[in-house]
Amino acid sequence: MSEEATRTPQPVPNPATAANHPEFNAFVETIATLRDPDGGCPWDLKQTHQSIAKNMIEEAYEAVSAIEEDDADHMREELGDVLLEVVLQAQIAADAGEFTIDDVAHDVNEKIVRRHPHVFGAQAAMEAAGLSEEEVASAQTADEVLDLWDVIKGHERKLKDAARAEKLRAAGLDPNAPRGLLEDASREQPALMRAQEVSRKTVSVGFEWESTEDVWAKVEEEIAEFKAAEPRSAEAELEFGDILFALVNVARREHLDAETCLRRTCDKFQRRWEHMEAAAHASGKRIDDYDTQALNDLWNAAKKAESAQ
Repeated sequence: MSEEATRTPQPVPNPATAANHPEFNAFVETIATLRDPDGGCPWDLKQTHQSIAKNMIEEAYEAVSAIEEDDADHMREELGDVLLEVVLQAQIAADAGEFTIDDVAHDVNEKIVRRHPHVFGAQAAMEAAGLSEEEVASAQTADEVLDLWDVIKGHERKLKDAARAEKLRAAGLDPNAPRGLLEDASREQPALMRAQEVSRKTVSVGFEWESTEDVWAKVEEEIAEFKAAEPRSAEAELEFGDILFALVNVARREHLDAETCLRRTCDKFQRRWEHMEAAAHASGKRIDDYDTQALNDLWNAAKKAESAQ
């Protein structure tokens, strides 16, 4: 066995204990140079928050794919692309005098410390959120920590509401106008993710089924309404959406992420389909040369081969 194969892997340095981040600082400077009116890149200089917003979603999905593949090299590359979108958006903001990448890091760091008083002992955050040291110390399990987060996030919402009221007052509007529960729910995220967020928010104020069995009854009710609707009509479209939304609530109650579930099913389907195409090619045929029964036979063979692995 070679020396390289037997060498003990060296641990990756923990960024949390690093004294500085020269590579990150160099990258921030690179992006600033691209946005420099004197000698920067014409394409980068043209970009706005809105023009590259969709890139954030695309890069995030590619990073998730690399994570699911458990491919460290690919993950490293895709996380870099996500970081590019974050730093570029921050640079666009800095150029407009809105905020900087340091502001972004400062705010998220404060939030994370504030939400983990059981780790960092953030006394001011505990007191502001109405938490005692005993309550914080009692958070030992993951579920108990989540309960603690809910209390702290509730305090954060109060602070945001106060800032919102001040903005409304400055604009000559009613500062007491109620804030909608779903006001901050993003309309731009994938539909399954949005459905999960909407569901979680409304459940937080008690709009919930008593049991998972009740949600399954709702699924069956929505299926019946879909079947009763005029085929391919606007009504059928809405009723089918109701089925999907009800199923998202089943996933939520079962502590499953609906987006992840569907992504994994799509991956599984694609693997089986590729197995079918390979089998067809090995037989000197194309996949579209097969009739329905033969395709089903190929599908069953693909399933059997997958289960045998």
